[in-house]
Amino acid sequence: MYDYIVVGGGSGGAVVASRLSEDPDVKVCLLEAGGPDKSVLIHAPLGVAAILPRKIFNWGFETVPQAGLNNRNGYQPRGKTLGGSSSINAMLYIRGHKWDYDHWASLGNEGWSFDDVLPYFKRSENNERGEDDLHGSGGPLNVADLRSPMKIGETFMNAAEELQFPMNNDFNGPTQEGVGYYQATQKNGERWSAAKGYLTPNLSRPNLDILTNSLATKIILEGKKAVGVEYKQGRVKKEIHASQEVILCGGAFATPQLMLLSGIGPADAIKPFGIDVNHELPGVGENLQDHIDYVTSYRSPSKDTLGITLAGAVVVFKAIMEWRKKRTGIITTTCAEIGAFLRSKPGVERPDYQLHFVVGMLDDHARKTRMGNGFSCHCCVLRPKSRGTVRLNSADPSAAPKIDPNFLNHEDDVQVLLDSVKEMERILHAPAFDGVRGEPLYPVDLNSDEEIISAIRNHADTVYHPVGTCKMGVDKMAVVDPELKVHGMEGLRIADASVMPTLIGGNTNAPTIMIGEKAADFIKASAIAKRQAA
Repeated sequence: MYDYIVVGGGSGGAVVASRLSEDPDVKVCLLEAGGPDKSVLIHAPLGVAAILPRKIFNWGFETVPQAGLNNRNGYQPRGKTLGGSSSINAMLYIRGHKWDYDHWASLGNEGWSFDDVLPYFKRSENNERGEDDLHGSGGPLNVADLRSPMKIGETFMNAAEELQFPMNNDFNGPTQEGVGYYQATQKNGERWSAAKGYLTPNLSRPNLDILTNSLATKIILEGKKAVGVEYKQGRVKKEIHASQEVILCGGAFATPQLMLLSGIGPADAIKPFGIDVNHELPGVGENLQDHIDYVTSYRSPSKDTLGITLAGAVVVFKAIMEWRKKRTGIITTTCAEIGAFLRSKPGVERPDYQLHFVVGMLDDHARKTRMGNGFSCHCCVLRPKSRGTVRLNSADPSAAPKIDPNFLNHEDDVQVLLDSVKEMERILHAPAFDGVRGEPLYPVDLNSDEEIISAIRNHADTVYHPVGTCKMGVDKMAVVDPELKVHGMEGLRIADASVMPTLIGGNTNAPTIMIGEKAADFIKASAIAKRQAA
């Protein structure tokens, strides 16, 4: 018996488990389906190049065929280890635009405006630049400037300046718009995941049990109250119970999947699998949103890029030695070192697309090997209007969920991506890239909208930011209320990216950590209120 069970040790769950176990009188259990985060591939930042395309600490999900992507199956890597996706991501620290959170509040989510959430961002953060009105110091999540940025990034910056795009040295500062270097969740040249910041320092707490390789299979219910979790370790089924709350932190795919497996959700998504409907909740698994993204890649004669060559292998070997001794060099790269938040055309009120400039050639999430040196650039739609779903494929909890992002279902998404790809290519064809830019992997006539749209449908996919499938709100499709409690249930809360009602304009790791911080405060306040009432 525990006071609290936290399901999922990712960006939300690591925070919740850590914060709740600060109270020595509270007993917390954290369940994680993956293993410990001990591998050097996790802690060496460039290790992401090995993890991302393979099922190494990675669920490696695929979507159903996407009509908007010429019926291709999309790829959805998700972290399968302590730290969740914060252990396999590109480590970029981005909060999103102030408007995003004010918009959440305008939808009826009181307490979620930017001014409301800023203290939680600051509390989580230890920004090596220091504390100010918008940044925190002393928090568990270390945020740092790039330790050894690659020189090709200067070419991108120079190209953007030639075209008179605004520069920005802090995307989380007063203004998001502009071009600049990303800050990263790193410390001393190592990845600083949610697990590294929130769990590793607290492993000795006697009131915190962390169970890895433990797949949650069902929420144990007594009527409309969550009282425990059934899980599997290997082939063995086990149960644990919670006297206070069960907090789901599996993310935009695993959380709705577990809800549906437990009979919580829309009846027509549960009954076909022979599962009893315990609580009709139509919004579970609906409202899936993700950043649709197009990558262009160019070969390059520049040796300041990453590539698969004999000379490159020698460079990487030397870099490994440097990283082992000094924690500097190209092993510390985020791969996406520089980026931009820009507007696709005049009159747009706030940045509506984001760029990630990558210091190597990418093809199909690095799942296709390309010999030689080169560079790439991601371009994603920040606030897509397309909406998808997460459903069950099987009543077997170990089966992958049925993921349908419904990419490019809304024509506005196609238009924004078209406009922003043309702007991205303007930067990559600026004079600064002359002599550096070789042949593209997939040639496209940039004067033809029809050809660009065809290339988008043939190559676009996620940039790894799925959210929204258990959205927060007060309408009939909301799954949780503004305190993250599941509507119509007792003792059940959600604290992960699935609660975001709309996708924020940026990378989603930092906002998910903020949600975990805020959830922990809600839970603590609820416990105090119960004690006072008793």
